Amino acid sequence: MKTTKILYWIFTALFAAFMIFSAIPNIMVNQQSIEIFTSLGYPKYLISLMGWLKLLGSIVILVPGFPRIKEWAYAGLFFDLFGATYSAITVSGFVPPMLFMVVPFALEALSYIYYHKLLSVPSSLPRSHA
Repeated sequence: MKTTKILYWIFTALFAAFMIFSAIPNIMVNQQSIEIFTSLGYPKYLISLMGWLKLLGSIVILVPGFPRIKEWAYAGLFFDLFGATYSAITVSGFVPPMLFMVVPFALEALSYIYYHKLLSVPSSLPRSHA
């Protein structure tokens, strides 16, 4: 149980850090974010929205409790990663550096798996019905 909780927090913290550090340039709408979004064919006004949603989703998965909201946050962050990867492959074709995307997908999957392992232990995480 202790090992499960430690692994959950390691994977969750690493995944949230990755998402937060990718959200900050979007929130600030820096030049690199503008270039990436426009090269993928997305409008500029989505940049800050995506950044704020990634930041909020990352905070939600870090806050204990709120299992229903946490499920939505995991789903939203997955769709963000999947959409970014799919868009990049569609526009540019596959290039080997895209294999790096395996890292955040793996961290999210491991965080999610260990989150559910902790939920199955009665006293490990508070359950709310929100």
